[in-house]
Amino acid sequence: MTEPRFFNRELSWLEFNQRVLDEAHQPALPLLERLKFLAITGSNLDEFVSVRIGSLQLASRNPDDDDSALTAATPEMLVTVLQRTRQFVADQYACLMQELLPALAAAGIHPVKATELNERQARVVESVIQNEVYPVLSAMSIDEEQPFPLLGSLTLHVAVRLTPSTAGGLPRFAVIPFGRQLQRFITLPRDDGQGFLFLEDAVLLHLNRFFPGEKILDAALFRITRNADLELREDLASDLLSGIQEVLEARKESSAVRLEISSEASPELRSFLQTHLQVRDEFVFEIPGPLDLAGLMRLTDSQGFDQLRYEPWPPIANPRIDTTKTMFENIAQGDILLYHPYESFEPVVRFIEESAEDPDVLSIKQTLYRTSARSPIIAALRKAAQRGKYVTALVELKARFDEARNIEWARELERNGVQVIYGVKGLKTHAKICLVVRREPQGLMRYVHFGTGNYNEQTSRLYSDASLMTCDDEYGGDATAFFHAITGYSQPQRFHKIEAAPIGLRERLLEMIEAEINFKKAGKRASILIKLNALLDETMIEALYRASQAGVRVRLNIRGVCSLRPGVPELSENITVTSVVDRFLEHSRLLYFLHGGDERLFISSADWMPRNLDRRVELLVPVEDPSSKLRLLQILRVHFKDNVKARELHADGQYLPLESAAHEPPYRSQEELYRRAMLRFQNAQTQPVEMFEPHRAPSQNP
Repeated sequence: MTEPRFFNRELSWLEFNQRVLDEAHQPALPLLERLKFLAITGSNLDEFVSVRIGSLQLASRNPDDDDSALTAATPEMLVTVLQRTRQFVADQYACLMQELLPALAAAGIHPVKATELNERQARVVESVIQNEVYPVLSAMSIDEEQPFPLLGSLTLHVAVRLTPSTAGGLPRFAVIPFGRQLQRFITLPRDDGQGFLFLEDAVLLHLNRFFPGEKILDAALFRITRNADLELREDLASDLLSGIQEVLEARKESSAVRLEISSEASPELRSFLQTHLQVRDEFVFEIPGPLDLAGLMRLTDSQGFDQLRYEPWPPIANPRIDTTKTMFENIAQGDILLYHPYESFEPVVRFIEESAEDPDVLSIKQTLYRTSARSPIIAALRKAAQRGKYVTALVELKARFDEARNIEWARELERNGVQVIYGVKGLKTHAKICLVVRREPQGLMRYVHFGTGNYNEQTSRLYSDASLMTCDDEYGGDATAFFHAITGYSQPQRFHKIEAAPIGLRERLLEMIEAEINFKKAGKRASILIKLNALLDETMIEALYRASQAGVRVRLNIRGVCSLRPGVPELSENITVTSVVDRFLEHSRLLYFLHGGDERLFISSADWMPRNLDRRVELLVPVEDPSSKLRLLQILRVHFKDNVKARELHADGQYLPLESAAHEPPYRSQEELYRRAMLRFQNAQTQPVEMFEPHRAPSQNP
């Protein structure tokens, strides 16, 4: 084999973002949803540049640094990645300028140029500038006496060049940073719909207001991206909280890894910014349209255009959950498997809220990685502690880009009596688990929730994730041992059912793959189905290659980065890889092994990446209840049947639409999963009544 055994991580990630952008190109999709996909690619690319390109930059400067996980070929790879990134940015703006903005205008949402304002619109813009913008923004002059200011990462700025203050003097410069709280768009009246003007265009139009009496030579929009690939050296930090705060401060002053500047900027302005920001030519991106595509997300909330959005798919209630009973009663009747966002996340929130209220609940232990801004789960934990319950929360302060919010939550919980653990030293805690201990007539009962997604009721409506709720004693024992291990100095114990990274999880996965190989060698059927967000770990990929070489059929559904090269003769010819990008973000990690007919199914918090398997606390949870097990297998099979939104990864690295047989009807997995959730609920509502249960008068006893 002459081709590399693995695809490059960065290039694979860019291909994932390309698949998201492909959705923005789809004329069959509702228009505002297409715009939303474009905005998502902008947000994704911002993070990619700040973290991955930032990492490549650092490694290219220190190719012999033993701390770097990158190879000596990094400088060449950086060039390749930048070339692909430029190609991607060009595609983004072609989509926006040539497809989406004209289509929006045709649908009644009109982009208006500052030079085309009519008298009524001009008055609206002038009022907004006068009353909402001018009092907020401030221009910062830059000269020999005023050094270049510290500019925020991923924030819009206007650079301005002014005439010299004295004859023959040097031009003067100024920068106006935009506030993050300002609305990006100014809504304008139109007779044929709704108009909008980009805020930055309005500022440029009224720039003289910020520099009265001055002659402006030219001005341009720009944005910088600072390196966010800064990790805490926990062995050097005096304490984790102050260490994380130092990382947050360091990000504000880290080097600029990208300069985005309007393509209309003069050479003088570009040279001025490059010099002071110390950005080389290859990291300058001239943008032929509005900067900060992620900001377009606000435009997708335009009122009165529901016809330009997806048909609503409100989460469905799981029929296994009786709303007249407590969650403890529901779980006691048998394990409950939920699949979000098709099914509501409300039972999980309710489980924690009821635990806070229930006088028989003695303790609540929970991991928190990312939560919502006004989290009802945080509120429930706070209330539980106030009521005297023993509450332990492991708040992962090292969750990238959520550090500040998690510090705030941690402090608030501590103030209310919650025992807060700031993660595990040297590791990130990415596991999703909540353990509730309750006093019941038969003794103490342990109720556990395991999940593949965060405890965030908002993203639970946008991300596909699985939840397992159980009071099985072995799961409860494992959960207890898990929390003792991560909150104290307890040595990790062998679990009865679950496995945890970085101890045991990788080994369990490898054992399951090797078992399939042995079954195949013994002449039995062997099959592996894996659904993940990312597949990068070389050891795991090599194990899958061995399985393919042994004749095991391996089917992978990998949403994002995949370094495995499928379909290569004598290496991976029995492996197929598909990726689905649709209205919901595919986030669940689901695993199936035929295991000689004794099928094994799991849910997991871990993707197959070195960081997840070796440097994070993750969980692998078997689903063993027959009903839940069967349903999870059905869900997995639906994911693998998609022939509408699925793209198949080929050996040359291309993702192409699946080639379906002529007689196969269209099959869109997310649509089918929602249809099945609805059908399960409807069927439960039409079940015949098996007995009459009267309402009884309340007891008169105190």
